[in-house]
Amino acid sequence: MGDRYASFATSGPGRTIVRRLGLPEPPPLRRHTPGATLTTGPVLVGAAAGGRLAGEVHRLLTAAGCTTVAQDDAAGPPLGALVFDATGITDSPSLRALYDFFHPVARRLDRCGRVVVLGTAPPDCPTPRAATAQRALEGLTRSIGKEFGRGITAQLVYVDPAVASDTDADTGTNTAALPAGETENLAGLESTLRFLLSGRSAYVSGQVVQVGPAPPDARPADWDRPLDGKVALVTGAAQGIGAAIARVLAREGAHVVALDVPAAGDALAAVTNDIGGTAVQLDLTASDAPDRLADHLATRPGRVDIVVHNAGITRDRTIARMDAQRWDTVLDVNLSSQERINDVLVDRELLPDGGRLIGVASIAAIAGNRGQTNYATSKAGVIGLVAAMAPVLAGRGVTVNAVAPGFIETRMTARMPLLLREAGRRMNSMAQGGLPVDVAETVAWFASPASAGVSGNVVRVCGQSLLGA
Repeated sequence: MGDRYASFATSGPGRTIVRRLGLPEPPPLRRHTPGATLTTGPVLVGAAAGGRLAGEVHRLLTAAGCTTVAQDDAAGPPLGALVFDATGITDSPSLRALYDFFHPVARRLDRCGRVVVLGTAPPDCPTPRAATAQRALEGLTRSIGKEFGRGITAQLVYVDPAVASDTDADTGTNTAALPAGETENLAGLESTLRFLLSGRSAYVSGQVVQVGPAPPDARPADWDRPLDGKVALVTGAAQGIGAAIARVLAREGAHVVALDVPAAGDALAAVTNDIGGTAVQLDLTASDAPDRLADHLATRPGRVDIVVHNAGITRDRTIARMDAQRWDTVLDVNLSSQERINDVLVDRELLPDGGRLIGVASIAAIAGNRGQTNYATSKAGVIGLVAAMAPVLAGRGVTVNAVAPGFIETRMTARMPLLLREAGRRMNSMAQGGLPVDVAETVAWFASPASAGVSGNVVRVCGQSLLGA
C-alpha cells in the first residue's frame, strides 16, 4: 500500500493545502542510485580550535569525489553537507564554536543535505569538563535533525582518539602532511562518512555512532562493490526487510545465502533467483537447526563472512492477555535462535576473523510498545547481545552491530489500522514511513570491510522517530 497522503502533500494543490493547514509535509527523500555522487553539492568542513579530524576529513572527502570548502567560505552555492570537527571542544564555554559554525550557514544547506558532527566519546575524554561538553553534542545534532526539515539528516559520530590526530602521539609525525589514504586507522571513519553523507542514509537521522580504529587494508578495492568475494547469510529473507537486505548485499558483491521457513519456499526461491544466491529452507526454532545450518555452510561456501539476523515474528497481546506460547515463540525466534546460531558458527570456526554479526532490533525495544511486551523484550535482547558480544569478539576483528527500524512500509505495516499506520508514518522528522531498502543500506554499511572500526552500535532507521531516545 502506497503512502497516499505523501503523494497528495507533494502535489501542487496538495502542497498549498497542507501548508495552509499546518499539516506534516513529507519531503521526497534522496536515496542511493548507482553512479550518484556522494553529496548534492560542496561540503563545508569546519572545526573547533584544537580539533584533530578536520584535515583528515578534507582528504577523505576529496578522495571520495566531494568538493570541500573551508569554514571561512561563508558565501557560495547551496551546500550538500556540513561536517564539523568538534573534538577540540573541551569545556562548556567552547560549545559556542557550534553556534559560530552552524548559525551563518544553516539556510545554505540544500534539500536532503547532510549534517555530521565529529566528537570524542565522553568516556574517552581526559577531564570531566571535556566529557560534559562532548555529551552536549547529542542535543545539538538531535535538535538539528528536527529543525532543518526538507529531508536533511543530522548525526553525531564519536571517533576514538586512536583513529587520527594532527600529530601522532607515538612518532610526532604531522599527519596533516601525509597524502590521502596513508594515515592509519581511518577506514572506519571513511566508511561511516561515505554512508552518512550519501543517499544510503536517507531515513537515518538523530543517531550517535561510535567509530574505532581500523587497519589500513580494510578499505575495499571498489567502494561500489565492497563485498566482492564475501559470503553473507540473511535470515528471514523471503520478503520485506529481509529480501531487501539480501538484494542490497548482493548488489554490493556478496554471495547471499538466504534463509527462511519452508512455508516461504516459493518467495525465497524468487529472491535467490533474482540475486543469484543460495536458498536454505529451515525453521530456526528446530532443535537441530543450528547444526544443520552450520553443516550447509561448511559444505558449500565453507564459511560465512556476514551474518544478518533478520528473522523475526510478532504475536501481539497485552501481557495480561498473552498466553505462554506467544511469549515463548517470539523470544525463541527473535532472540534465542540468534544466540544459538552465533554459538555454533563461532565454535565451528565458520565465522572467520574480521567477520560481521548484524542484528535487527526495533525502536519498540527502546521506547516500548503497548501490546508488544514479548516483541519489545526480544528486540531489547538483541541490543543487549550487541553490547555483550562486541567486546568478546573484538580480538578476532569481528564486529557486532544492530539496526533498529522504526515504521517501515511493509506488508505487515500495511495491515495496521489506519490511524495507527498514519501515526507511525507521521511521528518522525521525515513525516513518512521508511522503505525496506533504508534498513538494508544501513546493514550494508555495517557489513563493509571498511567498517572494521564500527562495532557495538545500534542505529535506528526511523526517520528520527519522535518516540524513544
